[in-house]
Amino acid sequence: MGKKDKQNAAENAPEKDVNKTPEEPKADAAKSADVPEEQEIFTVTREQMEKMEGLAKSLADEQDKYLRLAAEYDNYRKRTAKEKENIYADAKIDTIKALLGVYDNLERGLAQYGDEESPHRKGLEMVFNQFKESLKKLGVETMDAIGKPFDPEKHNAVMHIEDENYGENTVVEVLQQGFTLGDKVLRFAIVKVAN
Repeated sequence: MGKKDKQNAAENAPEKDVNKTPEEPKADAAKSADVPEEQEIFTVTREQMEKMEGLAKSLADEQDKYLRLAAEYDNYRKRTAKEKENIYADAKIDTIKALLGVYDNLERGLAQYGDEESPHRKGLEMVFNQFKESLKKLGVETMDAIGKPFDPEKHNAVMHIEDENYGENTVVEVLQQGFTLGDKVLRFAIVKVAN
């Protein structure tokens, strides 16, 4: 390039402001950021406004339906979990109640031998003790009623006797053993009560 070409190129180039520092353009950008842009204003017809209100109401209704459905599902989930627990407990109670007759028969069988020491009595006693341990592992407990006050929520009185040796409404004899599972009564104790 010759000297003339360089001069023409310099003349055609835009002039730079020599007084401006490189930070000044950034300051202009910061000033424009501080000034809020004008908000756009829209004009809405009454029809459009009514349509928007209707849509907002429809959205609110759908949200309400969703919340209600979610609450119903949560209640359903909790109720079915509780029902499953109850089904297990009820099945356990029904099974144990069916086995209580076996307990009674083993107890009567031992009573037939009295104090007699025989191998049959020992065998029956071992089976009876094993059966009691099995019931205990399941959480079944016998009611301790003799000498205690009569409780209609645990005892079923079938006989009354007049005896000065015992206090009023005291259980004198247990005719059939009662059982509990936790706080539930599986079978009421059939008892004789002193008046």
